[in-house]
Amino acid sequence: MPVGDVRSHGSEVGRRSRRLTSRREWESRYTDGLRVTDTIVVLGAVTVAQVIRFGDVDFREPWSVAGYVGVSGGLAILWLTFLAIVGTRSPRVIGNGSEEYRRVVSAAFRLFGTVAIVSLLFRLEIARLYLAIALPTGLIGLLLSRWIWRKIVARNRTRGEFQTSVLIVGSRSSALSMARSFERSPEAGYSVVGICLPDYEPGHDASFTVDGTQIPVLGDEHSVAEAIEYSGADTVAVTATEHIGHHGLRKMVWDLEKKNVDLVVSPGVVDVAGPRLVMRPVANFPLIHVEKPQYNGAKRFGKTAFDVLFAASVLLVIAPILIALAVTVKLTSKGPIFYSSERVGMDGKPFQMVKFRTMVQDADQRVHELAALNEGAGGVLFKMRDDPRVTSVGKVMRKYSLDELPQFVNVLRREMSVVGPRPPLRSEVETYDGEVRRRLLVKPGITGLWQVSGRSDLSWEESVRLDLSYVENWSMTGDLLIIAKTAVAVLESEGAY
Repeated sequence: MPVGDVRSHGSEVGRRSRRLTSRREWESRYTDGLRVTDTIVVLGAVTVAQVIRFGDVDFREPWSVAGYVGVSGGLAILWLTFLAIVGTRSPRVIGNGSEEYRRVVSAAFRLFGTVAIVSLLFRLEIARLYLAIALPTGLIGLLLSRWIWRKIVARNRTRGEFQTSVLIVGSRSSALSMARSFERSPEAGYSVVGICLPDYEPGHDASFTVDGTQIPVLGDEHSVAEAIEYSGADTVAVTATEHIGHHGLRKMVWDLEKKNVDLVVSPGVVDVAGPRLVMRPVANFPLIHVEKPQYNGAKRFGKTAFDVLFAASVLLVIAPILIALAVTVKLTSKGPIFYSSERVGMDGKPFQMVKFRTMVQDADQRVHELAALNEGAGGVLFKMRDDPRVTSVGKVMRKYSLDELPQFVNVLRREMSVVGPRPPLRSEVETYDGEVRRRLLVKPGITGLWQVSGRSDLSWEESVRLDLSYVENWSMTGDLLIIAKTAVAVLESEGAY
């Protein structure tokens, strides 16, 4: 080896890598399982639609049986074919992120769009009710089965299984940033087994410790092949290409092809969602274009319309619950039923956010007495797990976020959104720098990435990072996923106090 002493780390890294099930092994088992459950769900959906629409089949009429079974069987085969064509079981999307769900939805709508066009062109009589039952039943079943599979994967990953072994190649700062991101998101299943530094010198920086995990340095950018052999990595992640160069990166691609090792290259742009990154060749040179965030126009109108309809529907459904909670608050402690607190909304405009009162009447006057017990990271927010000001009923309401239900009124008043950044206090906004102020480009939300990623357990820096990520990348699909995750987070009541 020209640089570095990979052999000094070989036994340690090898042992760690061997503890990890081969990525291709678990991916193969995983996709086989998806294929089975997809088939069961699709067959079940078309069968339910057939039974509801056409009733029991009269087996005394063979032609009738063949017709019904033929239509349902053909539709099921076509549906499964679309799932395969769209790549819903691709290793690139399974198990993490929203792309897998998006492809499942896309496959379903493409299928039924194709059926509609074919029936129109050839004047085929296909019962609309049959399709109206099969589509939502199958789609919900497919999404639910994928969610269950992800829970299984997440449970295995917490035990150190179902991992992708990664060798990072890049500068110290970028390599450590990527390693920390992987350690912070164990559900992604990326385990860093080594780092190659372009400016590595033997005897220096033998390893790095990231969140308690020791990661060895296995050489420089010329030591990648040897580092793969000793670490057992099945993926190489390049975080900086200026030291490797155009020819060096191309040679690395060819070398990794021979070893059947994947190569991923970080564009160096953090917290930017995939849809905003577009690869466009210019003069035979591949360039990654970062599209601007979409805050205005039709997307903002669509978000506002969704907010109003969703909030009105929720308030109509939960009206009895709101009445019961209001009576409970009034009967169990002195003071008003609701608590209004000033928050800063979009473009820095203040508004009064409404919640059910969960503290004693003079809670605001007592905050200075408890300032020394503040558990909020950075001191910007006041957080306390066992706050003596919280009433007994308030603890239950906070645990399940019931105190936040009146905020749907703020949504109807167009002061808040259903999904958005956390509503900040004026004192917080006064501490914002130019970067953090980007949180004010959209309306604050009742829920958001912060709500489904730890809630009060998050540090100030992590909360800000998630809010900025949402502002930069928000979409209606992302909002719907956050709403679905919020229901789970509220029921689990983690990080709520």
